Amino acid sequence: MLGPRPSSVAAPSIWYAAVLVPKVKPEGSWGKSGATGTMMPVAVEIFRSSERFTTRDEGRLTRHSFSFGTHYDPENVGFGPLVCHDDHRLRGGAGFEDHSHADVEIVTWVIDGAVEHADAAGNTGVIRPGTVQVQSAGAGIVHREAAATGVGPTRFVQAWLTPDQRGAEPAYDTAFVTLPDEPRQHVFVTRGALVRSSLAEPLSDGDAFRITDQPRLEVTAAVPTELLVWTFTS
Repeated sequence: MLGPRPSSVAAPSIWYAAVLVPKVKPEGSWGKSGATGTMMPVAVEIFRSSERFTTRDEGRLTRHSFSFGTHYDPENVGFGPLVCHDDHRLRGGAGFEDHSHADVEIVTWVIDGAVEHADAAGNTGVIRPGTVQVQSAGAGIVHREAAATGVGPTRFVQAWLTPDQRGAEPAYDTAFVTLPDEPRQHVFVTRGALVRSSLAEPLSDGDAFRITDQPRLEVTAAVPTELLVWTFTS
């Protein structure tokens, strides 16, 4: 049973399905197929790139997936622990001068170009495509980020997540990442296009799924495609 949710609001596109979960007998075995069970609703929300909040400044353009700064929507302030998911496009040398953070996990994924990073603790580095940078702000950090010069325009996605513990020691790392399959997923198309999924319509560069209780969702790429996937247990 699939279909769009009736709504007077144009965005986002929401598709629903109903799944029958068989009840477990007292001895631990599953009931026969077709027996009584529990209807478990699942939902997949599609958020289009064109529907995101947009901030423009000299040499940079940012599209925000969630409420950010002057852009506020009480119905769109986060997804699980994910409270910021920004898609930044910078010209060479442009970026963000010294600014502070506290009690947030900052993850940076570069799609094109390169990002130069430096913080007050002395950590420096250049983040390039294929490498993820993780910085735990902890009790507080001051850092700056800018597009490297001489490599053309830079595009990167930065996510902020609420930490498990507040007031911890700041930390910094750069590595490759493999994420597990969990019930709550945020799937962002960083480049390319998906023909369609088992539950929804096609997606293209900058679009995103927000998936709840629908693991192993099948998608088909129309062209070479890169997905940035966040998965959460709750």
